[in-house]
Amino acid sequence: MRTKSYDDLFDAYIQKKMIYESVVLIENGTGETIFSKAYGGKTVNSPIVAASITKMFTAACIFTLIQSGYLTLDDSLSDFYEPAYLKGLHVYKGKDYSCELKISDLLYQTSGLADIYEEGKNNIKKQAVRSDTFITFEKNIALTKEKEAHFPPGYKMNAHYADINYNILGDIIEKVTKCPLESVFEKYIFSKMHMSETYLPVSEKEHIPMVRYGDRQLYRPQFIMSSKASGGCITTAKDLMIFIQAFFRGELFDKKMLDLKRYRKLQMSMFPVCYGSGYMRIKMGGFSTSFLGKGDLTGHSGSTGSFAFYYPDKELFFVGDFNQMKYPALPVRFVMQLAMSAP
Repeated sequence: MRTKSYDDLFDAYIQKKMIYESVVLIENGTGETIFSKAYGGKTVNSPIVAASITKMFTAACIFTLIQSGYLTLDDSLSDFYEPAYLKGLHVYKGKDYSCELKISDLLYQTSGLADIYEEGKNNIKKQAVRSDTFITFEKNIALTKEKEAHFPPGYKMNAHYADINYNILGDIIEKVTKCPLESVFEKYIFSKMHMSETYLPVSEKEHIPMVRYGDRQLYRPQFIMSSKASGGCITTAKDLMIFIQAFFRGELFDKKMLDLKRYRKLQMSMFPVCYGSGYMRIKMGGFSTSFLGKGDLTGHSGSTGSFAFYYPDKELFFVGDFNQMKYPALPVRFVMQLAMSAP
């Protein structure tokens, strides 16, 4: 009965929107496959753009470096950048808070920095749909400086999702390790967990899947390669399942790192998502489920339709991809319904 429920839900989502290919994989806490289904030629081994799930990889590396004594959550950006470089990055109501930003502000999305990916009439997302462009780290910083921050760092219970937070974390990882981010990911995650089909592409010679926006197919290798720490990972559903289980079981870093549950609500456009240390939390017993659900979903979704979530209440792990940028909320809604369907 449970499998039929998942099957019907998957089919309903495929028919509802412009979904041309999709894959979903569900495992329980013992690693048993509970449900697996694909559409449009996909399999659990097909390459997919992880998009913002990449932030969990970045967070895992930050935790590893903290454990190794390279970083602390209280380190400020001024420990890694000259004040002149940071000047104007975070300005709120005329006051410059740039040098007050901490690693924790970036990790928990509490910096208050504007999100140039989504905000503005000519935001980065709209540009990426029109054409393929490599956006350097310096360009990301410059564009962020053009926008006023939303609140002071760590202000009250505020959080605001912004890719720049993780782009900066990725740059700090490279500074601390003196290695390119793709090598750090490989050392601390991919090789360690035998995720042989997962990588950060650095050349168009590497396979970078096309993504869909509505009925259009987009090939955006330059943009994906420039989104390294915030959304540039290529993976498979099978490898994502390995990662999401390792992340929450403490196989990549000390699980105590996740005990600081400073979940904060993100901006209204991302309701009902809250943010923790590199991952999303969705409260299942709230308004969004008419108070019929229970427990929490923790993990991440991506703007390309990718998803990787853990449901502790039922000890289930959900991963997959819809490969559709036009409906970024689709994977979150889908996983919530999968969780609601679990017995």
